[in-house]
Amino acid sequence: MEFDLLVHEAWPAYEQRVHDGWMLRYAGGVTKRANSVLPLHAPADLGAAIEAAEAFYDTRGQRCVFSLGPAAGPGLDEELERRGYGLVDPTVIMAGTPGHGPAYKVRIEDRPWQGWLETWWAVDGRYGAGLSDAERICTGVPAWYAAYEEDGVALSVGRGVPQGDVLGVYCMATLPGARRRGLARAVLRALVRHAGTGSAYLVTTARNEQAQALYRGEGFEITGRYHYRVAERRSGQRM
Repeated sequence: MEFDLLVHEAWPAYEQRVHDGWMLRYAGGVTKRANSVLPLHAPADLGAAIEAAEAFYDTRGQRCVFSLGPAAGPGLDEELERRGYGLVDPTVIMAGTPGHGPAYKVRIEDRPWQGWLETWWAVDGRYGAGLSDAERICTGVPAWYAAYEEDGVALSVGRGVPQGDVLGVYCMATLPGARRRGLARAVLRALVRHAGTGSAYLVTTARNEQAQALYRGEGFEITGRYHYRVAERRSGQRM
C-alpha cells in the first residue's frame, strides 16, 4: 500500500499546490497532516524547493512543516535537520484484516453530527477554536462516522474512509470517563464491518503504546512509520 498517498487522500487539505514533485498543503493551520509538505518525488533543486515551501507557508502565517514518510527521498530529512528543523510526532502506520464483530450497538452515519464532533474535539481538540476547519477537512472526502452512544451522548467515536479495497480509520476518540469498557474496539469493529473491505489501516503516535496494544489485539501490525520536521520559525521572522 502507498500509505503516504492513502493518508493524504483521507485527510485532505482544502488548499493544495504541487511544486516540483512536492504537495504543499494548507488547511487553516489545523493539524500538521493537512498543513505540511508531502514530498512525493525528489525535486530538481532541493534547496530551491525547500525555500519555495517556506515561502508558501510564510504567506499564510505558518511555520513550514514537512511530513516525512516512506515516499520521502534520500537526504531530505538530513537537510532539514541541518537547517534547524525539529523532529516531532514520530508516528506508526498499522494495517491488518480485523474480522471481529462489535460487542455494542454502534451508530454509523455518512456525515458527522454535533455529538460526534463534540466528543472527537473534546479528546483531540489540540487546536483551540479550529473545529470548523477540522470538520471541513473530515468532510472533504466521503467517509463514515461511527459512535457508541448512551443517553444521546457519543462516548466513543471513529471515522472510516473507504479507499478502494482498504479502509482508512481516523479520529478514534473515547471520553476519559468511558474508557476501559471496550467501546473503542466496538467502534473500530463496526467501521470495518460496515466497510466490508476486510483490510484496514490507521495511524497513531509512536509513544501511544496503549493504543498500539489495542490495535494489535484487533489484528493490526506496524507496517510503516513517518514523522514531521518543523521549522524553528517562519521564514520571514528574524531572530
